[in-house]
Amino acid sequence: MSEKSYFDLHITGLGYVNRVREVRPKRGEPFLACDVVAIHGDAEQPERTRFDCRVAGQEAQRLVEAMPTHLEQNRKVLIGFKLGDLYAESFTYADGEKAGETGISLKARLLKISWVRIDGEKVYPPVEARNQETA
Repeated sequence: MSEKSYFDLHITGLGYVNRVREVRPKRGEPFLACDVVAIHGDAEQPERTRFDCRVAGQEAQRLVEAMPTHLEQNRKVLIGFKLGDLYAESFTYADGEKAGETGISLKARLLKISWVRIDGEKVYPPVEARNQETA
């Protein structure tokens, strides 16, 4: 039997993490999810794009599980990321100014977190790991 081949579409960038949560679907296993608000464009006036992410990578899961405490303290969690399997899903706003209007949510899998900064301080990878990489 021959192996299947796939074409990958990956998105890399940096962005803020929000809304870390466990999702419990009606069917299937619960999974960890978060929003990543990617920053792009002009550095003086960057644009933002929100991705609703299912956390897929094992190391990414470990890192995201530690973030709710920081987010509850209103700390800014900025990450370098790699996303995969991007798709759009439509929804209808339930309330607010846009109630009844259709919106689009960009969904993806969070595959990898390459670094983490909390309130500007780099916390991942740990200093000793960075020193070993440069040695």
